[in-house]
Formats: sequence, C-alpha cells, structure tokens
Amino acid sequence: MTTEVIDKVVPGKQCDADRSLLDLIYHTELATKPGVSRLPKKYMGLSDSEVDKRILAAKAKLGDRLVVLGHHYQRDEIIKYADYRGDSYKLSKSAAAKPSADYIVFCGVHFMAESADILAQPHQRVILPNLSAGCSMADMAPTEDVLQCWEDLQAIEGVKGKVLPVTYINSTAALKAFCGANGGLVCTSSNAKAVVTWGLSQREKILFFPDQHLGRNTALKMGYSVDDTVVWDPFQPMGGNTPEALRKAKFILWKGHCSVHKRFTVEQIQEARKRYPGVKVIVHPECPRETVALADYDGSTEFIIKTVTEAPAGTTWAVGTEINLVNRLAHENPDKTIFCLDPVICPCSTMYRIHPAYLLWVLEELVEGNVVNEVKVADEIAHWARVALERMLATV
Repeated sequence: MTTEVIDKVVPGKQCDADRSLLDLIYHTELATKPGVSRLPKKYMGLSDSEVDKRILAAKAKLGDRLVVLGHHYQRDEIIKYADYRGDSYKLSKSAAAKPSADYIVFCGVHFMAESADILAQPHQRVILPNLSAGCSMADMAPTEDVLQCWEDLQAIEGVKGKVLPVTYINSTAALKAFCGANGGLVCTSSNAKAVVTWGLSQREKILFFPDQHLGRNTALKMGYSVDDTVVWDPFQPMGGNTPEALRKAKFILWKGHCSVHKRFTVEQIQEARKRYPGVKVIVHPECPRETVALADYDGSTEFIIKTVTEAPAGTTWAVGTEINLVNRLAHENPDKTIFCLDPVICPCSTMYRIHPAYLLWVLEELVEGNVVNEVKVADEIAHWARVALERMLATV
C-alpha cells in the first residue's frame, strides 16, 4: 500500500459510506493477501462519468455472456447496472435461471456469491467485485466453533440425537454444508417459520445459526415463548448454558446478529409514532424481539418492498432496514412518506465495499478474457450446501 493512499485516510471515520475510494481501499484491502482483491491504481481517480461510460461499454461487449446481480442494500450507483436486483436467495435463483451467462458478477457480499456458485451451472463463473465485501453476521459462526458446539451437544444425555441444525441463508457455504450433512437445512427470512416447523417434525430441538434474533422471532411467531429458547455463546463453556437448560430448550440460538438491524429500537418506534400520528412501522425480523413486537409489520426484504409499494397513496411508513433500500423505496414511491426508523444509521458497511471502480475493473478484465475475484466453493462443501438448500426447497 503506497504512502499516497495512507495519507488520504480520514481519521476516526467508522462508516464505509463516508469514505473516499482511496480511504475505502486502505481500510478494506490492507489485511488481504498480496494480489487478492487489490484494485489496480489505474482505476483510482477516475471521474464518475468515465466510470459510468466504461462500465456500460464493457457490459455491451460482454452481452448475454454476462449477468450482473445487485442486492437491495447496494448503493444506487451500483444498482443502476444490475440486470436483476433482489435479496440474496432471489438473486442466486435469478442467476441460475440464466444459463446463457458465462459470468455472474454478484454485487453483494461473499456468502451471496458462494450461494450463487453453489446453484450456478457448471460452466458459470461467479465474481465478487471486491473480495473484502463480507458479512459480519456470517463471520460470527466460524466452522470450528460450530463443530465444537455440535460435539458438546452430542455429549449431553437427553440432547444427543435430538437436535436439527438450521442456518439462515446469511451464512457461509461451510455452515450450510454442515447443516446439509447433519440432516438440517437452510432458511430465508421469508420461510423461516415453515423451515423450522418441518425441522421440529424431524427432531425435538432446533440449533439455529447465525442470527439469534431471527431465530427467536420465528419461535415466538410459532407460539413458543422466550423460555423455550437459550442462546449459545461460543466463547463460553457449553455455550454459557447448563445441561439441564439445554435439555429443556426447544431452540438453541447462536449468539450472532446483524449489525444494521440490531440498531432499530423501541424508542425509535415511539418517536416515529409521536412525530407522525398514524404512521405504519415495518421492520426486518433480524431486529431485536422488542422492536419486532412493537412494529405493525415485520418480514423479509421482499416483504417490506411489496408491503410499502402496494400501500395506499398518502400513507406514512417508518422502515427498519438498511438505509439504501429505504431511500430507494422513498424515491420510487413519491406518493407516500417513507423514512428510516434510525435517522443516523450507516449503510451496511460491507455491502458498501462494492464501489463502481471495482465493478469496472472486473468487467474490463472479463472483456480481456481474464477472471479476477472469482468465488469458487470446494466440491465437497458445495455438495452438502446444495443438499441443505434443496432440502429447504422441498420443504416450503
């Protein structure tokens, strides 16, 4: 990393959305291996108009051989180039449904690109413009910690053989594979209740990764109580639980969360209702249970979009999810008042690492016949992860 880049770092900044491209490069690439995810210097300092012109030119040259996927949480400067936009699972299915494309450029985060690779055709290659675009929630359930948890649970009389693992799609391919190999499956925020219902028809308990909030909110929607749940802290012996508590629990929830959705609070909802009488509050089920309980609606990203878009003109909506999506909803629905519950929330910082300059770089390399930043899941992991995903599809 050159002194020129280091000197341009803005001290004290915590939000990637506030950073210049050079500052973003410094903070996200410094810890990567040499030659991995490094944006060439020639792409630094380009004007927005130059980047735009060259991205469009590269897309035109690649034609049907390319499909660009844009997650709802991406900045508008990326979404405008997407052939499809959606949540992680919808986008993976969109890519799989376009077999003519040789290259799938996934403008999202690492676990999404993994899912796309698992579901893609054999000839398709999946590319993540910036390999440092990860997911803090997915990172909260490392494979070695999960295996230790499983070993501990299998050693407890009254628990052994009674637990079925379920992972949220916001997880690594390795965790999906672990679930697939142990009789479990994947869920999304829209089908978690159906998946868990099926899981409990197979075994007595659910081990839910990696988001404790989605797991807890799903259990409550099914009529269970908080007393039926325990949290597994991987940094504590036996997850911080007694054998008796684990024998009693119906749901063992991994201690993980989404850094964006945990910020939405009861106080914010109360303030929104005070400022906007008649406001409807809609939040994502990754939010804490107290927030979900006080909201008028909760559901997946696609549910939020559909509900707000189809609402009557003149209605007011306070939305508890990622700010790029909320702002886009407001722009695309000018007949309604739409705002984010948290007025100072930072965009998903890892999503924001997909800068247009990175997109331009990988596309121009494809034009030259070079594939950079490919995401490829090992065959054995891909096999069992696919089993977990297909088990979900057969269930819901």
